[in-house]
Amino acid sequence: MTHAPPEATSMSSSQVKEREAAVQVRTEQHLPPEVRTRPAVMSSTYLYLYLLLLLPPLSSPQSFHWGSCHSPQVQEDFRLDQYLGRWYLIQKMPAFFAPGKCISANYSLSEEGGLQVLTSQSYWDRKWVVEGEAVILDRNQPAKLSLNFFYIAPLSPTWVLSTDYDSYSVVYSCTDVLGVFHLDYGWILSRSASLPPDVLHRGEELLRHLGVDASKMQEVEQDCEEEGSITFSQSGLSMT
Repeated sequence: MTHAPPEATSMSSSQVKEREAAVQVRTEQHLPPEVRTRPAVMSSTYLYLYLLLLLPPLSSPQSFHWGSCHSPQVQEDFRLDQYLGRWYLIQKMPAFFAPGKCISANYSLSEEGGLQVLTSQSYWDRKWVVEGEAVILDRNQPAKLSLNFFYIAPLSPTWVLSTDYDSYSVVYSCTDVLGVFHLDYGWILSRSASLPPDVLHRGEELLRHLGVDASKMQEVEQDCEEEGSITFSQSGLSMT
């Protein structure tokens, strides 16, 4: 399996480092330039949609905890260039935004110098693809990525707790709500459609240490037959 897209593998190590630095510099402003040019005041329609997005996880007891988010140790010396490519979701905490099967995420460096993320899942016999962008808010902690899929929604923390880049990745996400409570999720991903039981167990233990109820993690089926695809991107909606 190819672990990185063609544009990443064809570049020299110095070029990759330059592109990686460009991603970090760009994301120091917290949002892509297109987002920063939008009005700061959210319209009532956008606010309504945002509340609809927020309500499902609030009703999900397995992701709700009192108090602020933890500040876990993440992957040391994280190498973004080695993390590029496709990752298959093997186990997940139940989440309203990931109800399907055959869930994966593909990271690549865009021509504009950003970090593109394409997530996909099979649902209702179709492949649903969402195009987003990952940003690094703190260049001293590049393993703490933040994903932005819809400009009306807040950034979604995506922290790489542990990875060997070639086979597995353990990811944690936590959203702090006014310091009163927080919502967290955990994922175990692989470069292939499965992982050995011992690797899954180590990933579960890592998440359990952060307070994630690993007993509620669900296995993600990675064998799907799809009749078409629906893609949400910055340019709009497309169907095939």
